[in-house]
Amino acid sequence: MAVQTDTLLSAVAQEMHIPESDLLKQGLRVLLERQLRDIKAQMFEMAGRYGVSSAEEMEARYRAGTLEEADSWQDLQRLDHLEYKRDRLSQLLEALA
Repeated sequence: MAVQTDTLLSAVAQEMHIPESDLLKQGLRVLLERQLRDIKAQMFEMAGRYGVSSAEEMEARYRAGTLEEADSWQDLQRLDHLEYKRDRLSQLLEALA
């Protein structure tokens, strides 16, 4: 499989007249940006559902008693995880710059 991938990478790079390293870098950037966009969309939907802007704010609403824990605890955990993934993908994108 690796040989096929290397051959394909070389063929695409030749066809596009760009170095293989640039092709890989651009491909990684597009993949990371697409995943980051998907994560941000999920976060926006979830935050909008509860009228919060972050997992921290959602947790503060629990402490203040303005948000029912029973129906939303899993969403808080999911939002927290999505925030972590967003931050990690942003770091990876910065490393590509």
